[in-house]
Amino acid sequence: MSRRVLALDLSAAGGRIITAIYDGNRLRMQDVHRFPNEPVSCGGHVYWDILRIFQEIKAGLRKAHAMGGFDSIGINAWEKDYGLLDKRGNLLSNPFHFSDKRTERILRSDRDLLQILKSSDCTAVQLFEQKCNAPELLAQAQVFLPIPDLIAYFLTGDISTEHCIADATGMFDHSGGGWNSEIVEQLGIPEHLFPTIMQTGTRKGMLSEEICTELDIPSVPVIAVCGNGSQCAAVSVPDTDGIPFASITCGASSRFTFELDEDNAALSSDQHAFVPQAGFGTLHTLQKDMNGLRMIQDIRRALLRRGRSYSYSELEKLAAQAEPAVRFIDTDAPAFSESYDILTRLRAWCIESGQQEPSDLAEALRCIYESLACKFRDTLDEMQRCTGKKISRIYMLGGSRDMLLCQLTADICNIPVLIGPAEAAAYGNAVIQLISEGELDGISQARRLIADSITIKEYIPNPQNAFIYENYSRIFHS
Repeated sequence: MSRRVLALDLSAAGGRIITAIYDGNRLRMQDVHRFPNEPVSCGGHVYWDILRIFQEIKAGLRKAHAMGGFDSIGINAWEKDYGLLDKRGNLLSNPFHFSDKRTERILRSDRDLLQILKSSDCTAVQLFEQKCNAPELLAQAQVFLPIPDLIAYFLTGDISTEHCIADATGMFDHSGGGWNSEIVEQLGIPEHLFPTIMQTGTRKGMLSEEICTELDIPSVPVIAVCGNGSQCAAVSVPDTDGIPFASITCGASSRFTFELDEDNAALSSDQHAFVPQAGFGTLHTLQKDMNGLRMIQDIRRALLRRGRSYSYSELEKLAAQAEPAVRFIDTDAPAFSESYDILTRLRAWCIESGQQEPSDLAEALRCIYESLACKFRDTLDEMQRCTGKKISRIYMLGGSRDMLLCQLTADICNIPVLIGPAEAAAYGNAVIQLISEGELDGISQARRLIADSITIKEYIPNPQNAFIYENYSRIFHS
């Protein structure tokens, strides 16, 4: 008899609700419901429309029930953001969007904050900002819940946070496995706001009677899968031979991930630009976030506004036709942090750096693709120096289906690039549920199952393109 588990895979761009059907040999993904996730600007701030998101989730639960039902639910989402509940369990306000400028202002005004935190890009900065600038709201709050835990609360009434998403807040104690009381005290955030931390793979609770009655569905357990989608994606890597590898989840932004073994599981990132994160079970990773294909997406939107409609595959083909290795940019430079007028700023960067500016769209696109692949190479080299490990291959996960970027990454990094599951976070979410409910033994069996259930495409390095990184290095490493 097959087992059906429902993955609620939420990202900053949209939501995907997918039923994973396990027949004992293969895992089949059944697409149930998708919806865009658009932030809302109001009164000089940017918010998530969390109640609309929840309404879409309820619509997805109805559809999934009608399409054959499900035995359990897992929820993964994005990091950093959270909701505040009052003493009655009511949501105090819509959660802020991580792009809201208030965190930039607090970082500029309080230079000591970065001495306390290892990263400025985490939940702790937002909570600290609210303590400083909206103390009356924080005073009404009984608890904060990261986004996946907030959704789980709406579904079950359970008030807790999952281990991996707690680690991503910047306030987690790796040695003790709980909240870091020293950081919490230094930030001045009330201790009662911090929820109980649950181990990944345990049950959050059952769908509430209210939800089941409203949607006319049976009650099933909600499993605490890795709350952050990146750690769910890490579980989904279809690698089965144990040779060191890296993975890249590349959408609008990119996350470069390396799995730590027992020899360097306690590796500190103090001298490196990597963040250690706890994962499912014994899985621990080093991660680095960087820009991804957002500039390509911004250019496509700008062209569409001018009446020029291109698919992503058409833009990719244009870039492939342009001459290689002519110009490069730093894709993580502040000049490219805003989502408007990318082509103008790209031309300005090339002129200011003494490079030939692109003469047409194809040359600009080629510049972005090559620069991003070279940034991956920089990160690969830094990761290998940091860990002392030779990385033998890279897995592209999630939406990283861009053939040109995959081939350029293989050529420039000089190692094979393999394509993992398209819905990487949903696959990881699903197999964690299956492990939790006793259907799978652990990560190794889960990865073998995923490898047997998908087609893995491999990109082999072309040594004739080694000159691309050599030209890049003359600009950025000379």
